[in-house]
Amino acid sequence: MRILFVNQYYWPDYASTGQHLTDLAQHLAAHGHEVRVVCSRGRYGAGGSPAALREVHKGVEILRVPSTSLGRTSLLGRVVDYACFHAFAGLRTVLSNWPDVVVTLTTPPVIGWCGALARRMRGIVHIHYVMDLHPDAEFELGMLRRDSLIGRLLEWCNAAPMRAAHANVVLGPCQAARVKNKGVRPDRIEEIPVWSDGHELAPIAKMDNPLAERLGWQDRFVVMYSGNAGLVHRFDELLEAARILNRQDPEVLFSFVGGGPRKAEIEEKVREFGLGNVEFHDYFPREELRYSLQAADCHFMSLRPEHSGVAVPGKLYGILASGRPALFVGSPRSESAQTIERSQAGLVIAASGLGRGTGAAVESSGRKLADAIRHLKCEPKLRAEMGRRGREHFLSYHERDVCVGQWRNLIEAIASEASLDSTFTQPVHTGAEPGHDLEAIPSLLPKGRSVERSQGSARVASKRVA
Repeated sequence: MRILFVNQYYWPDYASTGQHLTDLAQHLAAHGHEVRVVCSRGRYGAGGSPAALREVHKGVEILRVPSTSLGRTSLLGRVVDYACFHAFAGLRTVLSNWPDVVVTLTTPPVIGWCGALARRMRGIVHIHYVMDLHPDAEFELGMLRRDSLIGRLLEWCNAAPMRAAHANVVLGPCQAARVKNKGVRPDRIEEIPVWSDGHELAPIAKMDNPLAERLGWQDRFVVMYSGNAGLVHRFDELLEAARILNRQDPEVLFSFVGGGPRKAEIEEKVREFGLGNVEFHDYFPREELRYSLQAADCHFMSLRPEHSGVAVPGKLYGILASGRPALFVGSPRSESAQTIERSQAGLVIAASGLGRGTGAAVESSGRKLADAIRHLKCEPKLRAEMGRRGREHFLSYHERDVCVGQWRNLIEAIASEASLDSTFTQPVHTGAEPGHDLEAIPSLLPKGRSVERSQGSARVASKRVA
């Protein structure tokens, strides 16, 4: 098959969506499919020269469209970057007769329209990969009101392509529930979690870790936060725990690795509290992740309770792969908390209140987090057992080859079923008047397609749908 992916980020960018898309595209190319990626020429991080407009990397043809690179720190700059990418990526996708299947991701928001229009105009199969939900994130952050004119418009712009897609791949049950509430048919929702590479992140003893030795961490108990410090995460509890342990246990070190919009705020709080037990480091290259994640004794992660299902932090799967315990602050009903509880690979601390929490709630949760850190520090056998269970769970459900294999089975099944329908040989004509919601497009996918997973694998089966 000819498969076209559309996403703002792709190799060599280190954005999470770009890294996962790179794994998936290369896997499909290695299994005989022709794969193209339409992405931005800009870079995710600051610095560095733009990549080539066209190149082939590991069997994947990469088409980079011109785009502004005003950055992620300014709302206006981000909007301009998004609009520029939409314009060029849309032309590349909608006017192309090349693909059999178009897969759109959620970076930037409403990019699903590229696939929806390709389906409507050319009868191409469209699969939407829901990595994050917008404008749900902006609603929960208080940046937009759901009942405002722009809020309702953005909700329709994001939901209509999902309702029209042949399938929407979500990251977990909480996200599936949110997508279903947007009017998407349940038989068009598939759950495939994100993943990490079990070979890249094989467990390494801390004393044998060259990065831990270089950073002077071998004699410290290191609690790490690795990745993007985003607006959907909570850090007040972690800073409260650092403040408590700064006085009570100087052997505990808190390490922030990465960047993000809240990094400057966290650095300011560290200075304000006079914390000498916190360090900051830039992102490590992907090839060094096996050393950076393994250099910690345990890992911290968080998600605002109201963002359960809006975002599913992918960092958990790298933590599990590394054989290190995870400490999660957020809703016990979120995907991350459920995975930790199911695998018994860490501890979940319920976040009290919404948003950033109140002072009393943060103080209470911060004390619980500090107690959990002390407990893990004093129980090396417990840490090892949690790490072992997490690694086993990861290999069964979240290892890269398992998840991209599920993706390949899903794409091949949908394309195979579509090829039996003659309507895919001609552009789709629904009779809908211009301006009608794309959900008016009839389903061209036979009912009853589902992906069933067993022992970490996927198989395509049919079932009767009432």
